[in-house]
Amino acid sequence: MYPKLSDLINGVFGTHLNLPIMSYGFFVALAFLVGAWLLYVELKRKEKQGLIHPTTKKVSLGKPASMLELLFNFVVVFILAYKIAAAFTDYDNFANNPQEFLFSTEGSFWVGLIAALAYTIYFWYSKEKTKLDKPILKNVTVHAYEQTWTIAFIAAVFGIIGAKIFDQLENWHSFVADPWGSLFSFSGLTFYGGLIFAAIAVIWYTGKHKIPWKPLSDSFAPVLALGYGIGRMGCQVAGDGDWGIVNTFTKPHWLNFMPDWLWSYNYPHNIINEGVRIPGCMGEHCMQLPQGVFPTPVYETLMMVVVFIVLWSIRKRIKIPGVLFSIYLIFNGVERFFIEHIRVDNTYDIFNHKVTQAELISPVLVLIGIVGWYLLVKRAKQGRGNSSSTSESPTPE
Repeated sequence: MYPKLSDLINGVFGTHLNLPIMSYGFFVALAFLVGAWLLYVELKRKEKQGLIHPTTKKVSLGKPASMLELLFNFVVVFILAYKIAAAFTDYDNFANNPQEFLFSTEGSFWVGLIAALAYTIYFWYSKEKTKLDKPILKNVTVHAYEQTWTIAFIAAVFGIIGAKIFDQLENWHSFVADPWGSLFSFSGLTFYGGLIFAAIAVIWYTGKHKIPWKPLSDSFAPVLALGYGIGRMGCQVAGDGDWGIVNTFTKPHWLNFMPDWLWSYNYPHNIINEGVRIPGCMGEHCMQLPQGVFPTPVYETLMMVVVFIVLWSIRKRIKIPGVLFSIYLIFNGVERFFIEHIRVDNTYDIFNHKVTQAELISPVLVLIGIVGWYLLVKRAKQGRGNSSSTSESPTPE
C-alpha cells in the first residue's frame, strides 16, 4: 500500500520523493475537484435548457475596507505564513507527518507577522484606491454555474463534518479512547454521514440563492457516483481499513483472467498498521493482514464508475427534474447494501440481528428513490394532462 502519494510515485517510477500529501487525502481532493467540474458543466447545461435561471444581487461598490475585513485578512494570512515558513525550514518533519505538523504549534511567528501586515496594508490600500465619496449599490447577474466552487466548498466542509460525526457514532469506543486523534484524523469518514450533512447544507445555500433543488439534485447525481468511486480508490491505495472480510474461498476458474489480488489481498504497508509485521521491513508502515480479504474498495470503485457512466449517458434523455437523482439513490443504496455483506464494519445489535450503519441507511435511500421516482413521474403526467384539458376546453364567452 502507499500511505503517501510519494510512496505511490516512488513505487511506480523508482524515484525517492518525499511529498507531504497523504494518498487518501489526495483522492478525496481529486474527487471534489472532478465533481466540481462536472457540476459546473451540468449547471451550465441546465441553464441553457431553462431549468435553472440566473438571479440578481446587489453589490456595494466604493466602500472602504472595514475593520472586520482587515482583521480577517490579517489572521488568515498570519496562520498561512506561520505554517508555510515552518514547513520549508523543517520540511522532513512536515513531509513525514503532515497531519501532526498542521495541528501542532510549530511555525514562524515573525514570518507570519510580516506577511500578515504586508498583505493587510495592501488590501487596505487597494480598497482606498476604489473608494467613493458615496458608495453605490449595483445589480449584478449571478449564474448558478458561477457558484459551483462555493457549492463544492460547502459540500466538502459539511460533508467531512458529517462523515466524521457518523464515523464517531459507528466507532464510539475508539472515539472515547482517543477523542482528539479520532476527530482530527483524515481517515475514518462515513459516506452516508457526509452525504446527509452536505445535502442539508447545499439545499440551505442554494435555496437562499433561488437555485431549484430538483435540477440541482440531478446535476449532483453523476457527480456523487464518480466522486464516491474516486474516494474508494483512495481507500484502496492507502489501505485505510475499508476492506472486506477474510476471503477463504477458492477463486473460480471463470475468474482466472482476474489478478489474484482482486480476489484476495492482504494490504501490505497499510496506513493504519493493521495485522502482522512484514518480515525484513523497516519503517513506519510495516504491517500486513495475516489473511487475504476481499478488496471491497476496488469493487465499489468499479461499480460506481459503471453507475456514473449509466447516469451520465441517460441524463439528457430524462426530462422530469429530480428523476435522475432518484435513480442515483436506488443505485447507491443497492450497491452499498450488498457490498456490506463482504465488508468489515461495526455492527449494531437490533432485535438480536447484527446490522451495520450502511445496512440501515441504504434501504431507506432505495425506498426514497423509488417513491420519489414514482411521484415525480405521476405529477409530471398530471401536469401534462391538466395542460391538455385546459387547451382543449372552449373559451367562455
